[in-house]
Amino acid sequence: VQLQASGGGLVQAGGSLRLSCAAWARTFNGYAMGWFRRAPGKEREFVAGFSSSGNSIHYTDSVKGRFTISRDNAKNTFYLQMNSLKPEDTAIYYCAADLRGSANVVRTTDSAYAYWGPGTQVTVSS
Repeated sequence: VQLQASGGGLVQAGGSLRLSCAAWARTFNGYAMGWFRRAPGKEREFVAGFSSSGNSIHYTDSVKGRFTISRDNAKNTFYLQMNSLKPEDTAIYYCAADLRGSANVVRTTDSAYAYWGPGTQVTVSS
């Protein structure tokens, strides 16, 4: 599976961006998907994700109520809608996918994902 994230950019605090992650795979069904980010000087952290069944979604606490993850299986694409952006959301955002694990558990560690996109920069100015 090859992944390509897009949609990053520079936005003022309070603004919005939508990230997209296109997957090149025979089928998109059955993949757990996640968004991670790496802020300057920090380790990569989980942001939001789907379980492989698509029935479970999980967000890290700092983005709950502001970010929304969604998927379009017909387009082999999943999204991260980011609203009310804050300067602390500034990071390189990565999308990830994997076929392993429980169907209804969202994987929140980067070691649980085998496939990664190259990342897209999001910069939020104050």
